[in-house]
Amino acid sequence: DAILAAMEVFPPDNPWNLVVSDWPLAPNSSDLVASVGADKVLRANSDMCFVIVPPNHPKVDVQLMGYPGESDQGPFPIPDTLPIEGWPKWPARDGKSPTLAEAQRRPPTYEGDRHAIVVDPTAGKLYEFFVMGRIGDRWAADQSSVFDLKSNRLRPDGWTSADAAGLPIFPAVIRYDELQRGEIEHAMRFTVRRSRKAYVYPATYHAGHGADESLPRMGERFRLRHDFDIAGFSPHVQTILKGLKKYGMFVADNGLEWSLSVTPDPRIPDFHEELRKVKGADFEVVQPPNGYKPPTD
Repeated sequence: DAILAAMEVFPPDNPWNLVVSDWPLAPNSSDLVASVGADKVLRANSDMCFVIVPPNHPKVDVQLMGYPGESDQGPFPIPDTLPIEGWPKWPARDGKSPTLAEAQRRPPTYEGDRHAIVVDPTAGKLYEFFVMGRIGDRWAADQSSVFDLKSNRLRPDGWTSADAAGLPIFPAVIRYDELQRGEIEHAMRFTVRRSRKAYVYPATYHAGHGADESLPRMGERFRLRHDFDIAGFSPHVQTILKGLKKYGMFVADNGLEWSLSVTPDPRIPDFHEELRKVKGADFEVVQPPNGYKPPTD
Protein backbone atom coordinates (compact mmCIF):
# COMPACT_ATOMS: atom_id res chain seq x y z
CA ASP A 1 0.00 0.00 0.00
CA ALA A 2 2.80 2.43 0.87
CA ILE A 3 4.59 1.75 -2.43
CA LEU A 4 1.40 2.27 -4.44
CA ALA A 5 0.49 5.45 -2.55
CA ALA A 6 3.94 6.92 -3.30
CA MET A 7 3.93 6.01 -7.00
CA GLU A 8 3.49 8.58 -9.74
CA VAL A 9 1.60 6.84 -12.52
CA PHE A 10 2.31 8.90 -15.64
CA PRO A 11 3.14 12.64 -15.61
CA PRO A 12 0.64 15.11 -14.09
CA ASP A 13 -0.52 16.28 -17.55
CA ASN A 14 -1.25 12.75 -18.72
CA PRO A 15 -4.90 12.11 -19.72
CA TRP A 16 -5.34 9.68 -16.82
CA ASN A 17 -4.45 12.41 -14.33
CA LEU A 18 -6.43 15.32 -15.77
CA VAL A 19 -9.21 16.92 -13.77
CA VAL A 20 -12.24 17.07 -16.08
CA SER A 21 -14.86 18.42 -13.68
CA ASP A 22 -15.09 21.63 -15.75
CA TRP A 23 -14.77 20.10 -19.23
CA PRO A 24 -17.64 20.85 -21.64
CA LEU A 25 -20.24 18.27 -22.58
CA ALA A 26 -19.95 16.44 -25.88
CA PRO A 27 -22.76 17.53 -28.24
CA ASN A 28 -24.16 13.99 -28.40
CA SER A 29 -23.67 13.23 -24.70
CA SER A 30 -27.28 12.18 -24.07
CA ASP A 31 -27.30 9.86 -27.10
CA LEU A 32 -24.09 8.16 -25.98
CA VAL A 33 -25.41 7.66 -22.46
CA ALA A 34 -28.66 6.25 -23.83
CA SER A 35 -26.79 3.78 -26.04
CA VAL A 36 -24.96 2.35 -23.02
CA GLY A 37 -28.16 2.32 -20.97
CA ALA A 38 -29.61 5.29 -19.10
CA ASP A 39 -31.60 2.97 -16.83
CA LYS A 40 -28.77 0.47 -16.30
CA VAL A 41 -26.87 0.46 -13.00
CA LEU A 42 -23.25 1.14 -12.14
CA ARG A 43 -21.40 -1.98 -11.06
CA ALA A 44 -18.00 -3.06 -9.74
CA ASN A 45 -16.05 -5.88 -11.33
CA SER A 46 -13.40 -7.32 -8.99
CA ASP A 47 -11.20 -8.36 -11.87
CA MET A 48 -7.89 -6.54 -12.34
CA CYS A 49 -5.24 -7.91 -10.01
CA PHE A 50 -1.57 -7.05 -10.37
CA VAL A 51 1.81 -7.83 -8.87
CA ILE A 52 4.70 -5.51 -7.92
CA VAL A 53 8.28 -6.54 -8.75
CA PRO A 54 11.70 -5.05 -7.95
CA PRO A 55 13.77 -3.55 -10.77
CA ASN A 56 16.26 -6.46 -10.75
CA HIS A 57 13.64 -9.18 -11.09
CA PRO A 58 14.74 -11.89 -13.57
CA LYS A 59 13.12 -11.64 -16.99
CA VAL A 60 11.63 -14.48 -18.99
CA ASP A 61 10.31 -14.95 -22.50
CA VAL A 62 6.60 -15.03 -23.32
CA GLN A 63 5.32 -16.74 -26.45
CA LEU A 64 3.06 -14.26 -28.27
CA MET A 65 0.26 -16.11 -30.02
CA GLY A 66 -2.54 -13.68 -30.96
CA TYR A 67 -1.27 -10.19 -31.81
CA PRO A 68 2.53 -10.52 -32.10
CA GLY A 69 2.65 -7.66 -34.63
CA GLU A 70 0.95 -5.31 -32.15
CA SER A 71 2.90 -6.46 -29.10
CA ASP A 72 5.99 -5.21 -27.32
CA GLN A 73 8.72 -7.79 -27.23
CA GLY A 74 10.19 -9.35 -24.09
CA PRO A 75 11.72 -10.71 -22.05
CA PHE A 76 9.51 -9.61 -19.15
CA PRO A 77 9.90 -9.61 -15.33
CA ILE A 78 7.24 -12.21 -14.56
CA PRO A 79 7.25 -13.79 -11.09
CA ASP A 80 6.07 -17.32 -10.40
CA THR A 81 3.34 -15.77 -8.26
CA LEU A 82 1.81 -13.85 -11.19
CA PRO A 83 -1.96 -13.54 -10.60
CA ILE A 84 -4.38 -13.92 -13.48
CA GLU A 85 -7.40 -11.64 -13.86
CA GLY A 86 -9.92 -12.19 -11.07
CA TRP A 87 -7.56 -14.04 -8.74
CA PRO A 88 -8.13 -14.79 -5.88
CA LYS A 89 -11.88 -14.15 -6.24
CA TRP A 90 -12.32 -16.85 -8.87
CA PRO A 91 -15.62 -18.72 -8.76
CA ALA A 92 -15.47 -22.19 -7.32
CA ARG A 93 -15.58 -25.01 -9.84
CA ASP A 94 -16.76 -28.49 -8.91
CA GLY A 95 -17.19 -27.31 -5.34
CA LYS A 96 -13.66 -25.98 -4.85
CA SER A 97 -11.67 -22.89 -5.77
CA PRO A 98 -8.65 -23.34 -8.05
CA THR A 99 -5.14 -22.91 -6.73
CA LEU A 100 -2.98 -20.16 -8.21
CA ALA A 101 -1.08 -22.76 -10.22
CA GLU A 102 -4.36 -24.04 -11.67
CA ALA A 103 -5.52 -20.52 -12.43
CA GLN A 104 -2.26 -19.81 -14.26
CA ARG A 105 -2.72 -22.70 -16.71
CA ARG A 106 -3.63 -21.32 -20.13
CA PRO A 107 -6.66 -23.19 -21.51
CA PRO A 108 -6.32 -24.57 -25.05
CA THR A 109 -9.27 -22.45 -26.22
CA TYR A 110 -10.35 -18.93 -25.29
CA GLU A 111 -12.13 -18.83 -21.91
CA GLY A 112 -11.87 -15.14 -21.09
CA ASP A 113 -9.48 -12.22 -21.32
CA ARG A 114 -7.11 -13.49 -18.61
CA HIS A 115 -5.40 -10.14 -18.14
CA ALA A 116 -2.14 -10.11 -16.19
CA ILE A 117 -0.39 -6.98 -14.89
CA VAL A 118 3.16 -6.51 -13.60
CA VAL A 119 4.31 -3.20 -12.10
CA ASP A 120 7.93 -2.15 -11.56
CA PRO A 121 7.60 1.03 -9.45
CA THR A 122 11.34 1.73 -9.23
CA ALA A 123 11.95 1.67 -12.97
CA GLY A 124 8.52 3.12 -13.70
CA LYS A 125 7.57 0.29 -16.05
CA LEU A 126 4.22 -1.38 -16.55
CA TYR A 127 3.81 -4.76 -18.27
CA GLU A 128 0.34 -5.94 -19.29
CA PHE A 129 -0.79 -9.15 -21.00
CA PHE A 130 -3.93 -10.47 -22.68
CA VAL A 131 -4.96 -14.15 -22.45
CA MET A 132 -1.95 -14.88 -20.27
CA GLY A 133 -1.06 -18.25 -18.83
CA ARG A 134 1.33 -21.14 -18.56
CA ILE A 135 1.67 -23.83 -21.19
CA GLY A 136 3.78 -26.46 -19.51
CA ASP A 137 6.71 -24.65 -17.93
CA ARG A 138 6.58 -21.54 -20.15
CA TRP A 139 4.42 -18.45 -20.39
CA ALA A 140 2.21 -17.57 -23.36
CA ALA A 141 -0.10 -14.64 -24.13
CA ASP A 142 -2.08 -13.28 -27.04
CA GLN A 143 -0.72 -9.75 -26.54
CA SER A 144 1.90 -7.89 -24.50
CA SER A 145 2.22 -4.16 -23.84
CA VAL A 146 4.94 -2.22 -22.05
CA PHE A 147 4.23 1.30 -20.76
CA ASP A 148 6.72 3.85 -19.46
CA LEU A 149 5.03 5.35 -16.40
CA LYS A 150 7.29 8.40 -16.64
CA SER A 151 6.18 9.23 -20.19
CA ASN A 152 3.03 10.36 -22.03
CA ARG A 153 3.86 8.14 -25.00
CA LEU A 154 0.86 6.21 -26.37
CA ARG A 155 0.70 2.89 -28.17
CA PRO A 156 1.30 3.24 -31.93
CA ASP A 157 -1.83 4.45 -33.69
CA GLY A 158 -3.99 1.50 -34.70
CA TRP A 159 -2.36 -0.86 -32.19
CA THR A 160 -4.25 -2.63 -29.48
CA SER A 161 -3.00 -3.32 -25.97
CA ALA A 162 -4.08 -5.84 -23.35
CA ASP A 163 -7.22 -3.66 -23.31
CA ALA A 164 -9.35 -3.26 -26.43
CA ALA A 165 -8.84 0.52 -26.50
CA GLY A 166 -5.06 0.32 -26.66
CA LEU A 167 -4.97 1.87 -23.21
CA PRO A 168 -3.13 0.68 -20.09
CA ILE A 169 -5.25 -1.01 -17.44
CA PHE A 170 -3.32 -0.52 -14.19
CA PRO A 171 -3.68 3.31 -14.04
CA ALA A 172 -7.48 2.95 -14.05
CA VAL A 173 -8.00 0.27 -11.42
CA ILE A 174 -9.62 1.14 -8.07
CA ARG A 175 -7.24 0.07 -5.31
CA TYR A 176 -7.57 -0.50 -1.56
CA ASP A 177 -4.95 2.12 -0.63
CA GLU A 178 -6.95 4.77 -2.52
CA LEU A 179 -10.21 3.84 -0.85
CA GLN A 180 -8.56 3.98 2.57
CA ARG A 181 -6.98 7.34 1.76
CA GLY A 182 -10.34 8.66 0.62
CA GLU A 183 -9.18 9.92 -2.75
CA ILE A 184 -8.87 8.43 -6.21
CA GLU A 185 -6.65 10.71 -8.26
CA HIS A 186 -7.06 9.26 -11.74
CA ALA A 187 -9.64 8.37 -14.33
CA MET A 188 -11.18 4.91 -14.08
CA ARG A 189 -12.09 2.37 -16.77
CA PHE A 190 -15.42 0.80 -17.62
CA THR A 191 -16.94 -1.43 -20.24
CA VAL A 192 -19.92 -1.14 -22.58
CA ARG A 193 -21.80 -3.84 -24.45
CA ARG A 194 -21.59 -2.12 -27.84
CA SER A 195 -19.08 0.43 -29.06
CA ARG A 196 -18.47 2.29 -32.29
CA LYS A 197 -15.82 1.26 -34.80
CA ALA A 198 -13.75 4.29 -33.84
CA TYR A 199 -11.45 5.55 -31.12
CA VAL A 200 -10.63 8.93 -29.64
CA TYR A 201 -7.53 10.17 -27.80
CA PRO A 202 -5.97 8.69 -25.74
CA ALA A 203 -7.23 5.36 -27.15
CA THR A 204 -5.39 3.91 -30.15
CA TYR A 205 -7.65 1.00 -31.13
CA HIS A 206 -11.29 0.01 -31.45
CA ALA A 207 -13.29 -3.18 -31.11
CA GLY A 208 -16.51 -1.71 -32.40
CA HIS A 209 -19.84 -2.89 -33.71
CA GLY A 210 -20.60 -0.34 -36.43
CA ALA A 211 -20.57 3.30 -37.46
CA ASP A 212 -23.62 4.40 -35.44
CA GLU A 213 -22.58 7.74 -33.92
CA SER A 214 -24.80 7.16 -30.90
CA LEU A 215 -22.41 4.40 -29.81
CA PRO A 216 -19.39 5.46 -27.73
CA ARG A 217 -15.90 5.21 -29.16
CA MET A 218 -13.04 3.54 -27.33
CA GLY A 219 -11.47 6.27 -25.21
CA GLU A 220 -14.77 8.16 -24.78
CA ARG A 221 -14.70 9.95 -21.42
CA PHE A 222 -17.75 9.83 -19.15
CA ARG A 223 -18.19 11.87 -15.96
CA LEU A 224 -20.61 11.60 -13.06
CA ARG A 225 -22.89 14.64 -13.05
CA HIS A 226 -21.95 17.48 -10.69
CA ASP A 227 -25.42 17.51 -9.12
CA PHE A 228 -25.45 13.81 -8.22
CA ASP A 229 -25.89 13.64 -4.44
CA ILE A 230 -23.31 11.32 -2.87
CA ALA A 231 -24.51 11.88 0.69
CA GLY A 232 -25.68 8.65 2.30
CA PHE A 233 -23.15 6.45 0.53
CA SER A 234 -20.41 4.70 2.50
CA PRO A 235 -16.97 6.39 2.65
CA HIS A 236 -15.45 3.98 0.13
CA VAL A 237 -18.24 4.47 -2.39
CA GLN A 238 -18.15 8.23 -1.87
CA THR A 239 -14.45 8.09 -2.77
CA ILE A 240 -15.30 6.35 -6.05
CA LEU A 241 -18.11 8.76 -6.88
CA LYS A 242 -15.99 11.82 -6.09
CA GLY A 243 -13.31 10.45 -8.42
CA LEU A 244 -15.88 9.92 -11.17
CA LYS A 245 -16.96 13.54 -10.85
CA LYS A 246 -13.41 14.86 -10.87
CA TYR A 247 -11.55 12.55 -13.29
CA GLY A 248 -14.27 10.56 -15.02
CA MET A 249 -13.86 7.16 -16.64
CA PHE A 250 -12.79 5.90 -20.07
CA VAL A 251 -14.56 3.41 -22.31
CA ALA A 252 -11.86 0.74 -22.35
CA ASP A 253 -13.41 -2.50 -23.59
CA ASN A 254 -16.60 -4.29 -24.53
CA GLY A 255 -18.40 -6.14 -21.75
CA LEU A 256 -21.10 -5.54 -19.15
CA GLU A 257 -22.36 -1.97 -19.27
CA TRP A 258 -21.20 0.55 -16.64
CA SER A 259 -18.77 -1.97 -15.11
CA LEU A 260 -15.84 -0.43 -13.20
CA SER A 261 -12.62 -2.36 -12.61
CA VAL A 262 -11.67 -2.91 -8.97
CA THR A 263 -8.76 -4.93 -7.61
CA PRO A 264 -9.92 -8.29 -6.19
CA ASP A 265 -8.50 -7.32 -2.81
CA PRO A 266 -10.23 -9.17 0.06
CA ARG A 267 -9.90 -6.01 2.18
CA ILE A 268 -12.27 -4.14 -0.16
CA PRO A 269 -15.87 -4.59 1.02
CA ASP A 270 -18.66 -5.60 -1.30
CA PHE A 271 -20.32 -2.35 -2.36
CA HIS A 272 -22.28 -3.87 -5.22
CA GLU A 273 -25.68 -2.92 -3.87
CA GLU A 274 -24.61 0.67 -3.18
CA LEU A 275 -23.30 1.20 -6.70
CA ARG A 276 -26.62 -0.04 -8.11
CA LYS A 277 -28.16 3.20 -6.81
CA VAL A 278 -26.17 5.02 -9.51
CA LYS A 279 -27.74 4.81 -12.98
CA GLY A 280 -26.44 5.49 -16.46
CA ALA A 281 -28.57 8.63 -16.61
CA ASP A 282 -26.39 10.06 -13.83
CA PHE A 283 -23.45 10.27 -16.25
CA GLU A 284 -22.53 12.59 -19.10
CA VAL A 285 -19.88 12.54 -21.81
CA VAL A 286 -17.24 15.26 -21.85
CA GLN A 287 -14.78 16.50 -24.42
CA PRO A 288 -11.58 18.57 -24.11
CA PRO A 289 -12.05 22.33 -23.97
CA ASN A 290 -11.09 24.50 -26.92
CA GLY A 291 -7.35 24.92 -27.10
CA TYR A 292 -6.50 21.67 -25.34
CA LYS A 293 -3.34 20.09 -26.72
CA PRO A 294 -2.39 16.52 -25.84
CA PRO A 295 0.92 16.34 -23.97
CA THR A 296 4.04 15.27 -25.81
CA ASP A 297 6.43 12.56 -24.67
